[in-house]
Amino acid sequence: MIGKTYAIPPQPPVPENLITFAAGNLSIGVEYRDVDPEGLMATYRDNPTHLAELVARSPEGGFTDEGVSLHVFDAADGHEYLRFDVFDADPHYHYNHHGPLVRNNVIEFDVIAHGEMLPWALDRIRTRMPEMLTEAGGTHLVTGLDQLAIDQALDQVAEIAERAQATTRAVQRARGGSTDDRAL
Repeated sequence: MIGKTYAIPPQPPVPENLITFAAGNLSIGVEYRDVDPEGLMATYRDNPTHLAELVARSPEGGFTDEGVSLHVFDAADGHEYLRFDVFDADPHYHYNHHGPLVRNNVIEFDVIAHGEMLPWALDRIRTRMPEMLTEAGGTHLVTGLDQLAIDQALDQVAEIAERAQATTRAVQRARGGSTDDRAL
């Protein structure tokens, strides 16, 4: 298995920051995320095992990053199988395996080899969904995929994600750093 595997789920999306679109048996969400050590600690504080793994595997100072996230959910049960974190400092994606044991496989994105992550992520959702769902344990969803519905949802997701990314970068340039402004 490539990447890093965690026995803790990724930090859930913040509902008020998440916009989702129906895509057949899937829903696809877009969210602007600002990850910081305090928020992560709060997410896992009620599960000592998850919190211990977070602390043990965090870099010095904790995880801090921000950017657009794309989420792929099972429309029926809400399980998030795939996440693409198009973050400024550490872009990566997740295979969130479904099953009794949490297995969150995180793969770092190579911007040197692949270029900008957002177009790459949108293309992976559009062209590699069956393979990626299978890798994440969502094989049961593959036969029911509706490519037209996925494409229509992705057109809307792309517009929002590109606008959020461009707006946030413009604000960051103007301020000379990062921002807490939400661009969605």
